[in-house]
Amino acid sequence: MYIKLIQPRMIKRPMDTDLKLHMAPPLGLLTVANIVRGEHRVVLENENIEPVRYDDHPDIVGISVTVDTLPHAMQIAKRFRKRGTVVVAGGIHITTASQTIPSGAFDVLCIGAAEGTWPQIVRDVQNGTVKPVYRCSAPLRGEDIVSPAYDMIDRNKYLYTSVIHTGRGCPFRCDFCYNSAKSHQFVSRPIPDILREIRAAGTNHIMFIDDNFAGNPERTKQLLRAIMPMKLKWQAAVSINAAKDPELLDLMRNSGCQSLFIGFESINPASVQNVHKVQNSTREYEQAIEAIHSRGIMINGSFVFGLDGDTPETFDATVDWIVKNRIETVTSHILTPYPGTALYDRMQAAGRITSHDLSLYNTAHVVFRPLGMTAKELYQGYLNVYKKVYSLKNILRRLPQSKPQRMPYLLFNLLYRKYGRFTDFICRCITYRRMGRIGELLARYM
Repeated sequence: MYIKLIQPRMIKRPMDTDLKLHMAPPLGLLTVANIVRGEHRVVLENENIEPVRYDDHPDIVGISVTVDTLPHAMQIAKRFRKRGTVVVAGGIHITTASQTIPSGAFDVLCIGAAEGTWPQIVRDVQNGTVKPVYRCSAPLRGEDIVSPAYDMIDRNKYLYTSVIHTGRGCPFRCDFCYNSAKSHQFVSRPIPDILREIRAAGTNHIMFIDDNFAGNPERTKQLLRAIMPMKLKWQAAVSINAAKDPELLDLMRNSGCQSLFIGFESINPASVQNVHKVQNSTREYEQAIEAIHSRGIMINGSFVFGLDGDTPETFDATVDWIVKNRIETVTSHILTPYPGTALYDRMQAAGRITSHDLSLYNTAHVVFRPLGMTAKELYQGYLNVYKKVYSLKNILRRLPQSKPQRMPYLLFNLLYRKYGRFTDFICRCITYRRMGRIGELLARYM
């Protein structure tokens, strides 16, 4: 059979350029590709970098769906279904909130891990017995996780292709996160499988893209010891409590950690407590930052605005705190109650949801009624945070004290954030892959 896998185009936020679209390939669909391609012809089309072809005739189309791409994914499905193609919808939103999918929008809903659903879906399509819903009923084990089909990636179209999952999910259940849904589990992959993927990447610059790289600290320490001889330069996302473990931080530094993405979410204790971010103690933030910075590791801080403890004063206070603590890069979000999460259920019950247009649910729109400010104040404050954090003055004020980190810091703050549109133009001239390699070389030798 001919199977086509589609990644719908993401909806850019105000601060995003096309660099965001070309950041990394879709590992979820590449995993599906590796599961099914043994006996079948498989192609993958990422609408972020190329248009979807509608002039062919696949037997199955698989679409990866996030909440904000659902409306567009339904339009894609409609065009293929008219020609008799079986359309399968999967991905994080389908798994978390399948009840939000209109009846008849897709032929099949794939709920849960692809490893536990796609083989049966393909067999049933072949036999003419396909069902409307498939669930991965058994808990996924680490050894069951299939590696993505890395050989299918057109490396010239992405900034980073050496992206690796060491596991799936997160042990925490923050109310606003997809991981608060009961359908999500936390599982770690066998270390030999991870090492094999790192070696196959062909570079020592690795991006680990787990929800929480240090969700199981003792297992993470084992992995870090295993990769230490490989002389990697890597980055990952962790929760702030990782900074309380000096042994873990030392292993991170010694194994080549360059940057950690950390969800601070808010500097207001009341705001954090209201969404059950139990691993975050705002009183210990600065101690944690010092522990990380003292080891020459940069921080990409994530902040959420619009939490119930926030007021219009929260924005400037957060910017001042970011500058004071020299947080190297910042990712900012408007609180978004994703369907299927505890936050959505609570806001829906309180009548605070103001828009059910899911295309707006990309953390850049206000879709609920804030308590401490107006919707307009929330949106404008969110925009101002980016404007102020990435002003030339504050870029210089946040310059890392660790000299080896200054070049990567400036590359991201200037070429990706401040002048991203110009950088994207250069990428289109020389390919995204080459720009990524130039960035690696500059960071290594300057």
